Amino acid sequence: MDIIYLKDLRIDTIIGIYDWERRTRQTIILDLEIGTDIAKAAKTDDIEDTLNYKAVAKRIISFVENSEYQLVETLAERISEILLDEFNVPWLRLTLNKQGAVRGVRDVGVIIERDKKK
Repeated sequence: MDIIYLKDLRIDTIIGIYDWERRTRQTIILDLEIGTDIAKAAKTDDIEDTLNYKAVAKRIISFVENSEYQLVETLAERISEILLDEFNVPWLRLTLNKQGAVRGVRDVGVIIERDKKK
């Protein structure tokens, strides 16, 4: 399996459990590793034969900007569902970083791996 990745995708959204977090957009940072097979695209040199990472980024940005989840766990799970269902990827690893959420800690968040249910 090959991996297409997006690193340091920054998106502003409403995320958090505290009152101030429900009123103030915060930046989350995503790293995505998406399993796919690039062999056909490598032969044809045609974007239609691969996972279009621009389309992935646009869809995720749109979804996250319009979301208002309380937990990073929920947001990460919903993003993974979009990738698995809409883009039909067999596997992904997603890192969701809510930088600055804990005083004295630079990065905090979740890392999840999901795959297509057989």
